[in-house]
Amino acid sequence: QVQLVESGGGLVQAGGSLRLSCAASGGAISRYAMGWFRQVPGKEREFVATISRNSGSTHNTDSVKGRFTISRDNTKNTVYLQMDSLKPEDTADYYCAAGGLHLTTPSIYTYWGQGTQVTVSS
Repeated sequence: QVQLVESGGGLVQAGGSLRLSCAASGGAISRYAMGWFRQVPGKEREFVATISRNSGSTHNTDSVKGRFTISRDNTKNTVYLQMDSLKPEDTADYYCAAGGLHLTTPSIYTYWGQGTQVTVSS
């Protein structure tokens, strides 16, 4: 059973940056594709970015392309989401997830963290 714990969220002004981390325990993330999703209360969970097991392939949703970068360090069992040029519409709870394929659908992912809140002020 893999446990995922996100950190790095907080309050930032528009145009600022945050780096989210997702630390795993109970299993090696090298076995999994990893993804970041976000959710605003009352809305469905939205795909943000995903990365393959060996970092050979990444994919971001269009709204964050050129601003967000997903990466992973399998030696540290950690996944990151570097968020630059943040906008108020990026405000959400951010979740990391581990699954078999680096796809955009939440149901593909098996393990989920509890989330970290990101608030971008205008």
